Amino acid sequence: MLISIYGYCRVSTAEQNENRQLDLMDTLKIPRKHIFIDKQSGKNTARPGLQKLLATVKQGDTVIVESVSRFARNTKDLLDLVEKLTAKGVEFVSQKENIDTTTPTGKFMLTVFGAVSELERCHILQRQAEGIASAKSRGVKFGRPIKKPPENFTKVVKAWECGKMTFEEALRQTGLKQATFYNRLRELRSGKKR
Repeated sequence: MLISIYGYCRVSTAEQNENRQLDLMDTLKIPRKHIFIDKQSGKNTARPGLQKLLATVKQGDTVIVESVSRFARNTKDLLDLVEKLTAKGVEFVSQKENIDTTTPTGKFMLTVFGAVSELERCHILQRQAEGIASAKSRGVKFGRPIKKPPENFTKVVKAWECGKMTFEEALRQTGLKQATFYNRLRELRSGKKR
């Protein structure tokens, strides 16, 4: 039976790159065809690369990750994933934390590091929420600024409603996109002003 080593890399968004993790895989001489990559949040295990990895590995294989946080974002998912690998007879190794699940100490350390990683993520989210709340209390606005209707909006709307111009012409003259035009029209009809 041929035993293989596989790598798993994950970054949170398509804009981020996985080069640092791939450099590690190259150092470990893991062939690129044995490396599975996801570019999405690790908040759950429904990731195409991860699912393909789990379907590919077989007894005697090894899965290597740069760190446990790249594999799973919470302790439950981490332990469930490692349990799936263990049930198939697959070894799990995390380079950063130096975890090797073939030993009892490695399994214990996996649980500890998974819990610490989850706690760190919770603290990050809490600080982010506190920062947003603080900014809002100081009057900082979030989201895209609301586009006000141009000076000629009422005049253009009347001409359009009377059939004196097409909708496309009304959009062109106001410089608004269709959704924005309708939003400003709704406000105009309800008497609200932006």
